[in-house]
Amino acid sequence: MNKKSKVIVAGGTGLVGSALLNLLLDDENIEEVISVVRKQTNKNHPGLKELIVDFDQLENYKNELTGDAIFCCLGTTIKKAKTKENFKKVDYRYPLELAKVAFENEVPNYHIITAMGSDSNSSIFYNRVKGEVEEAISQYDFESLNIYRPSLLMGDREESRPGENFGIILAKVLNPLMLGPLRKYRGIDINDVARTIYLTFKNPKKGKHIFLSDEIYDIARK
Repeated sequence: MNKKSKVIVAGGTGLVGSALLNLLLDDENIEEVISVVRKQTNKNHPGLKELIVDFDQLENYKNELTGDAIFCCLGTTIKKAKTKENFKKVDYRYPLELAKVAFENEVPNYHIITAMGSDSNSSIFYNRVKGEVEEAISQYDFESLNIYRPSLLMGDREESRPGENFGIILAKVLNPLMLGPLRKYRGIDINDVARTIYLTFKNPKKGKHIFLSDEIYDIARK
């Protein structure tokens, strides 16, 4: 991209979102990064603008949600959300409303992180919701729609998740042994996911694109 860009990040305080936010802020060809947050953070950067929103009323901020690309890094867990309804609000309704506003504002590029195993017909609630949001967002004819399906995310989390922590330790041991078709099940570092999203944004391709976990790793490590 030759012109100065303006981009929007929702979920920039999360695991992948924070890594992606830093990459975007370090890009001298990006004039402004709008970070959509619930409350003000302590992050300071001349190119950063924090837009404090009520995610239940995203339509009210429509005039400010304009730019060249939007990155949806929103996501929670059943444990944190406490109910399936709250989980679906964060992982389905908010990303979909964000896509609706972005499309109406003619934002050409939409990027969203879902998960490996996303499938609207899955018997697993988590995977089903991820598949449903992919399908729902696909109804909007973005110039470039990019969906990232990472496996287990490996990185330092603020909150303690004993089950995931054990999975990360196990993944570090098993990753080298997972070859061929099993590569897509390897745990993946958050920085690899962020870098692939960033590189895809820098070299946009028209149409809908789904990146599986092993593809995400390969693009990041080129």
